Amino acid sequence: MIAKLKQVMLLWLEGFLEACSLHRVVILCHRSRKLLLRTGQCFLLNGLIFLGSLGVFKWFVNPALQWILPNPCAPITSQDFCSYNGSYAFLRGGLLQLFYVLWFYPLYMLSFILSNIWYNDVAKYGLEAIGKSDTSSAETFRQCEVPASVVMTNAERPSGLGGVMIGIGVQVYSILLLTFFFMEVYVVGVIPYIGKILNFLLLSWMYAYYCYEYKWNFLEIPLEKRLEFFESNWAFFAGFGSPCVLAIFFFSPLVSGALMAILFPLGQDLKNLSLPQVY
Repeated sequence: MIAKLKQVMLLWLEGFLEACSLHRVVILCHRSRKLLLRTGQCFLLNGLIFLGSLGVFKWFVNPALQWILPNPCAPITSQDFCSYNGSYAFLRGGLLQLFYVLWFYPLYMLSFILSNIWYNDVAKYGLEAIGKSDTSSAETFRQCEVPASVVMTNAERPSGLGGVMIGIGVQVYSILLLTFFFMEVYVVGVIPYIGKILNFLLLSWMYAYYCYEYKWNFLEIPLEKRLEFFESNWAFFAGFGSPCVLAIFFFSPLVSGALMAILFPLGQDLKNLSLPQVY
């Protein structure tokens, strides 16, 4: 039992250290200008524009509205002035909601759509950057990530329309799997005492799986192999996702979403350089 627990802790620590090795991102970005560009675009959109907008709203727009349209009056003020203050509060709340509807929510959707497109490019350019390294490193990468059993499985997949339908089915199943997993994350969060711990663990798994999902798609690794890999190396994944989740765990949903979108390309780059023994 103690030996098993020690092995789990070592795997978790290995994943955690992999996710913290940010200097390795520089290696991949140095090898690929396209990867550097896509990673920079993610930082620009989600960091400078989205997080910058949240900062402007919090430190300038909201205080300005508080000053122009103050809170309801104190008991010592006159009744006429108090009625004006009640109207000010209602108007201020409406303007704040309008700001969210016309700016934050559309910007959030734009960020979500563009980021998902760019994440696909980050995975592709990251794999290309691995191929640009020395031959021995590339060969090690291929041996670690694409075992013979996976190659045989891919070869047995039917071609033509049947293969296309199977590919679509796998993608739909993967999306549904992640959707239900995401719902489960929020459901367990309301459990007393241990809810936050379970929420943190599930978010770590989801972030790590999502990072590797793009890479597996390009390598055409079957879904059952992905799930088998994930289940047999759950401690590594928990450690790999922990640093990112720790960085977003205590913020509001909008800020957490922006931070996740900034950190996710780094996870994409790191998982291209990490070679865990997954099979």
